[in-house]
Amino acid sequence: MITIIAATNRPGSSTLKVATHYQQMMEKAGEKTQLFSLEKLPADIAFNEVFGKRSVAFQDILNEYIVHSQKFVFVVPEYNGSFPGILKTFLDAVHPDLLRGKKAALLGVSSGRAGNLRGMEHLTGILNYLGLFVHPNRLPVSSVLTLMDEKGNITDANTIKVLEKHVGDVIGW
Repeated sequence: MITIIAATNRPGSSTLKVATHYQQMMEKAGEKTQLFSLEKLPADIAFNEVFGKRSVAFQDILNEYIVHSQKFVFVVPEYNGSFPGILKTFLDAVHPDLLRGKKAALLGVSSGRAGNLRGMEHLTGILNYLGLFVHPNRLPVSSVLTLMDEKGNITDANTIKVLEKHVGDVIGW
């Protein structure tokens, strides 16, 4: 099972649109996936879950999206030159034993021109520390707002082509 993580809790984000498109591409390639948006996290995650007071709601999230997944695709927006704090909080709340030895692929998303390269670098260090193997093809998607139509579908042919290659890389890994 591959879990695609839309790594922001911002409602209506471009990140979720890209993650949804990515999931559709994986499903079309015959891969079983699930999509987890950090919008689903408990509002008090930073004050309860990180310090070990496991709620039923958060344990359900772990059971559904983390425990049985062997691969993760993090679709990560650029926030302040890195990645969203909610993603770091989420990772802090997950016991490393649930992640160790699993695989992660990264897809950076930004409205600017770097595609969150710096944020993916930061995240790679954290994921490696937690014992995940990070795929070397960390794909930056730049100027994301210009690549989608009004419904949020990616319409740029070059972007679709590199996403298809990334999907193939992740499935074959």
